[in-house]
Amino acid sequence: MGILNAGDGTLDRIIRQNRVVLVDFWAPWCMPCRMQSPILDRLAEEEGDGVVIAKVNVDENPLLAARHRIRGIPTLKLFVGGLETASMTGVQSLGRLKELVSRYAS
Repeated sequence: MGILNAGDGTLDRIIRQNRVVLVDFWAPWCMPCRMQSPILDRLAEEEGDGVVIAKVNVDENPLLAARHRIRGIPTLKLFVGGLETASMTGVQSLGRLKELVSRYAS
């Protein structure tokens, strides 16, 4: 499915309509966020339809970031069946992310 850009009007729908969703809260000026981006691209390629990856720009969606209690970026949150099951702050390796989503991806 690739990576979706999400915002205030779309993130809840994406989480509701997909079984496994990994949300990346990021900002374009954030160097660690920029380091995380190619890792997420690779994860999207390798996992295919098993997981949906959504990116939320915290500068453009401050209310959404506040609602999800984002204190630092990048923050990745995993939603399974509409419920948050994991949250990680900082750059995460491909191996760590694959291990996390493989528990739930079909």
